Amino acid sequence: MRKLELLSPAGDMERLKMAVAYGADAVYLAGTSFGMRSFAGNFSPEELPLAVKFAHEHGVKCHVTVNTMPRNEEVHQLPAYLEQLQDAGVDALILADLGAFTLAGKYAPRCQRHISTQQSIANYECAQAWFDLGASRVVLARELSLEEIRVIRQKVDPRLEIETFGHGAMCVSYSGRCLLSNYMTGRDSNRGACAQPCRYQYALMEEKRPGEYFPVYEDDKGTYILNSRDMCMIDHLPELMEAGVDCIKIEGRAKSAYYAAIVTGAYRHCIDDAFAGRELDPVWRDETEHVSHRVYSTGFYFGEPGQYTENSRYIRNWQICAKVDACDETGLAVCSLNNKFKAGDELEVVGPDLRPFPIVAGNMADLEGQPLEEPKTPQMKFTIRLSKPVPPLSMLRRSVDLSAK
Repeated sequence: MRKLELLSPAGDMERLKMAVAYGADAVYLAGTSFGMRSFAGNFSPEELPLAVKFAHEHGVKCHVTVNTMPRNEEVHQLPAYLEQLQDAGVDALILADLGAFTLAGKYAPRCQRHISTQQSIANYECAQAWFDLGASRVVLARELSLEEIRVIRQKVDPRLEIETFGHGAMCVSYSGRCLLSNYMTGRDSNRGACAQPCRYQYALMEEKRPGEYFPVYEDDKGTYILNSRDMCMIDHLPELMEAGVDCIKIEGRAKSAYYAAIVTGAYRHCIDDAFAGRELDPVWRDETEHVSHRVYSTGFYFGEPGQYTENSRYIRNWQICAKVDACDETGLAVCSLNNKFKAGDELEVVGPDLRPFPIVAGNMADLEGQPLEEPKTPQMKFTIRLSKPVPPLSMLRRSVDLSAK
């Protein structure tokens, strides 16, 4: 049985460092061009080599997305960009366009070529064809069942790696190939600028009654007829391994550093347990409920995921209060403030390879040693006494309902 590679999102340097610290085997990110998340932070030409260097120093691979569908006026920029990525030491390029794939083989031959889910690979002949052209990995279409994935694994060259999507937001359109955003907002979803109109609330209007809106659903909320659930496959990692999947991807380059850390940490522990034959520890499954998410499903792995049409709101029940910069052997931590809290508040501490534990906030001070009842200035440094030492990049969080009403 293959041990899954854990591939985590890195929208910017902060999120990359969190994903690495919390246990990613590899991270995927984008430069400033040709990536499918143009509203993530992304990495400038100066930042990208530093990101790759940081990942490699921690034994983590770095994959870069070059998976938009370039137009004529853009394609001439690809050779220089691909050379830049290779020079930065990138391990793999995630590609969707056949022309970009071919150019990558010519201008970045030291980089592996992975085929993006945007290519909608849904059968073993297609997967094998990409391997024959030079791809080392295919990211299969999200619409496949576990049994279909198992058949592809059996039918293709064993050297071809298979990556599947395992956690995060799902697109209502087939493998993300959608034009709705283009029509409604002019933002091209196939060029990294989706406005997510599938999450909008829709009603019915009759052409001779402009301005009169009729609910499509059974109540006065209207309906979210295109709304999709989020995916969570943390309970089914042994099945993915048994089916021959090589890599599981966490979606979320546009999401927070807290999200990247918590979800990566949860999957890290559960992958290790699954590979060792241990039962899944429920505390790590519960961690996936501690990040902002929509109602979970298992995607198409075990049949139709079903829609959730009540609303498209995120479930947000936890908020990060502070991040630990350093902590001594007595548990005295130096922290950076993210969101206000005060002495006496009930908090949880979570960190890299650290089982979450509760504390009651107390004994805080600024860096001059003056007592603090409530740190208030964003990013201010302060000290707080914890019940035990914790590693850097641990976080203090609290339970608070931030879900949109």
